[in-house]
Amino acid sequence: MKSNLISKSETSALLKTVSERWGIEFPKIKNVKVHQILDDAQIITGSGIKILKVDNDYLPFLSETETLEKFPSVTVDMGAVKFMCKGANVMRPGIKKFTEFEKDKLVCIVEESQHKFLAIGKSLVASSELENMEKGEVIKNIHYISDRFWETGKTIYD
Repeated sequence: MKSNLISKSETSALLKTVSERWGIEFPKIKNVKVHQILDDAQIITGSGIKILKVDNDYLPFLSETETLEKFPSVTVDMGAVKFMCKGANVMRPGIKKFTEFEKDKLVCIVEESQHKFLAIGKSLVASSELENMEKGEVIKNIHYISDRFWETGKTIYD
């Protein structure tokens, strides 16, 4: 795995992009590192942040609970957990509760008993449509506990 520090200008451009996409303000961060973990994936670390970049998507890393709490979420029943941890998309019948979100936005997936973050995905529908849905895919699972990024990410610290 190749890791390198990025310049101040690259750091501010990166934080600007992520802030705009996530709708979250980041403080200025120094010494941001990019870890190339696969051809199409990087883990970006800095003081208080850990971001997963897959292709052109920036995702909060699943270990970053404080960041994840700023995102909309859906709570899934215990029956959905084992499927989520294998990369399955979130289906309407498995959803117990949800906060408001728009289509094509990042949404965190939480399990109902311990309220732990299981996965992060991109919404395929807006939350306003969920009330009237009985079945179908709601969220495309992009990053989940035990995926190929998770194992590598656990070994990377600032």
